[in-house]
Amino acid sequence: MKRKRFIVNGRVQGVGFRPFVFRLATELSLKGWVSNSEQGVVVEVQGSADNLEAFGHRLMNSKPPLARILNIQVTDLENLDHPGEFNIVSSSSGDEHQVLISPDAAVCPDCQREILDPVDRRYLYPFTNCTNCGPRLTITSSIPYDRPMTSMACFEMCPDCRKEYHNPLDRRFHAQPNACPVCGPGYWLADREGRELARGRESISKAAELLILGKILAVKGLGGFHLVCDAGSSPSVAELRQRKNRPGKSLAVMVQDIETAKKVTRIDPVQESLLSGQERPIVILPVKNPFPLSPLLSPDTGTLGIMLPYTPFHVVLFQLLREKLPSKTLPALVMTSGNFSSEPICLGNREAMNRLKNVADFFLFHDRDILIRCDDSVVFSVDRGPVFMRRARGFTPSPIFLSRPGPCVLGAGPELKNTICLTKNDQAYVSQHVGDLKNLETYDFFLETVLHFQDILRIRPAAVVRDLHPDYLSSKFANHESGLPVIKLQHHYAHIFAVMAENRYQGPCLGVALDGTGLGEDNTLWGGELLLVDNAKLTTRRLGSFTPVPLPGGEQAIIQPWRIAFSFLHQAGIDIHDHFPWPDELRRNCSIVRQMLDNKINSPLSSGCGRLFDAVAALLGLVQTIEYEGQGAIRLEAIQDASETKYYEPEFLNRDQMTVFNTVALFESIFSDLASGTAPEKISRRFHLSLAHAICKWIHLASRNTGLKTVGLSGGVMQNMTLFQILTQMLTQKGYKLLVHTQLPPNDACVSLGQAVYGQLLLNRGNLKSN
Repeated sequence: MKRKRFIVNGRVQGVGFRPFVFRLATELSLKGWVSNSEQGVVVEVQGSADNLEAFGHRLMNSKPPLARILNIQVTDLENLDHPGEFNIVSSSSGDEHQVLISPDAAVCPDCQREILDPVDRRYLYPFTNCTNCGPRLTITSSIPYDRPMTSMACFEMCPDCRKEYHNPLDRRFHAQPNACPVCGPGYWLADREGRELARGRESISKAAELLILGKILAVKGLGGFHLVCDAGSSPSVAELRQRKNRPGKSLAVMVQDIETAKKVTRIDPVQESLLSGQERPIVILPVKNPFPLSPLLSPDTGTLGIMLPYTPFHVVLFQLLREKLPSKTLPALVMTSGNFSSEPICLGNREAMNRLKNVADFFLFHDRDILIRCDDSVVFSVDRGPVFMRRARGFTPSPIFLSRPGPCVLGAGPELKNTICLTKNDQAYVSQHVGDLKNLETYDFFLETVLHFQDILRIRPAAVVRDLHPDYLSSKFANHESGLPVIKLQHHYAHIFAVMAENRYQGPCLGVALDGTGLGEDNTLWGGELLLVDNAKLTTRRLGSFTPVPLPGGEQAIIQPWRIAFSFLHQAGIDIHDHFPWPDELRRNCSIVRQMLDNKINSPLSSGCGRLFDAVAALLGLVQTIEYEGQGAIRLEAIQDASETKYYEPEFLNRDQMTVFNTVALFESIFSDLASGTAPEKISRRFHLSLAHAICKWIHLASRNTGLKTVGLSGGVMQNMTLFQILTQMLTQKGYKLLVHTQLPPNDACVSLGQAVYGQLLLNRGNLKSN
């Protein structure tokens, strides 16, 4: 007879791990106990040597579906105990913990079967869950993950639920959000004045009827509110766009099942697994032609964001919707974030009523508090695997595992697509999508996130790292509100530090960072950058850039990209010709813009690759005023003729000890093609091919000079599926080792990770100098 202690570290709380240990120990006739603690799950077991060995093996290899084990510490204990059975004992807590917090998980097949079973006591109950699914992060206030630490604390379990909760053979054994219609949360339907119209199952049934009638509903979900309407009704979609102030950007659609998704979009096996996995992100998919839903869902592109039901409520809603719809009508609903454009998703009932009463016709509320906002995640799939557009529900707060441990550092993130990041030992916790820090509401969400992550991780940072730009709200927070030593890191270096950290790469590498804008070390706007970053020596160097081109009007040029097109032509010495179909606004203002450029008035220099996309899109007549970020690039990619194989030969210049990709010459070639009558579809394809070839040659020149064959790719332009696919294939064929983002988006959402890792490396070297 022997006794051992196992300390299991990882994602082991809130995932049914203690019940799993209980059943395993009982099956092997072992005595002892299991408990949640700040260290993880602690198990003491006593029995025969053979059974203890079998226990240790199965502990690692037969874990619950949501569990993730990082390591198991095993200690032989000298003193034997004489317990009569194996027990689950109360959790303990402390100031430090080593537990991974579980993300929210989509409703499991077992719960879904119960919801749709008319004789089950949870029939059509929208808060059904078990240890294998349901809310985690969004209802958790602290660790350890026990019911008193969640927003379920105020719902006392009824006798039936309590029996399940305490039965080791039940899959709801110690399921903290366990509930039923007798004792759990519930929904109710209200009008714009807050008057209750229906409650319980009837409220969801009436909501389905209202959606069929073309109404817009604000629906409280898992991590916030959705704005919901019939995806097949163009009048409803148009009205939602007008009210939400979202005129062109694609809207996400939820369908009942994978069979319905296949009637709307083309889906390969990898995409199907992404759609139906426990994370249930929005997956960007090519639409079918003819398209059976409203053409207003995604007017700028031939793709659509699709997701499957991920909460019990969604299962109930679609079941009732299908019963009420005509037999040949597809059950498909717009499910877009419950906010106005540029604001964070609504969280609470009163907040939603105040902010969305001019958007929604009706409100579907529930009374389980959401403790942290969390948008839907968005991904697309390429040959190399999934690429994140937005990382939030289902994935946050799973950590990025770093190559070495270090002190806690806060990365404050950038201005657009902000996230924050906190490091803890050898783990980096990147927050859910916060949004664009351009208003007070989003800044408040930013502050909430900083505090909440410190609380649930039980850490306090030793320093904060911010962007070079002094006017970002995240920079002002670091300087004036954090109370921490402040470190600065240039935006595009942060991108490359991030992709190196994701790949656990140490040493020097070449980095290509392509996006719209980031303040450079020379006070110009960078965005088309070839860099050398060494995270072992903590050195950085700018090896090359796209041609810096003035942005006449500054921010106004980003909104009106015809100004950027004019600037490129002005740099090339090409004037406007009367016979060319310039937009009227450019004709009226060309003399003013020319004077701004000639006299360098409010025309900051930019090497941004995103600005080049905007300029080409404007030149081809695809967009003159930007309604949302990336619109020009999206339209440009959407029209390309994939059969075209020609490209414009890249030209490079040596300037200030850098290799400059001559994008003015590229633009001049595009203009020449357009003026000679070449179709915009062919020009678009040539442009994408030209960029890929130019970047490959750019990297080759740098590799020849430095001897480096490892290349990190980052920046929002890497979300262009065409460019990313072609570029990675070409570089791989040429023998380069690629570092790409697989756990975070390549856009600015990864910047906070790069900042935090850089700060941690500085502190590890004892080089902290607050600036």
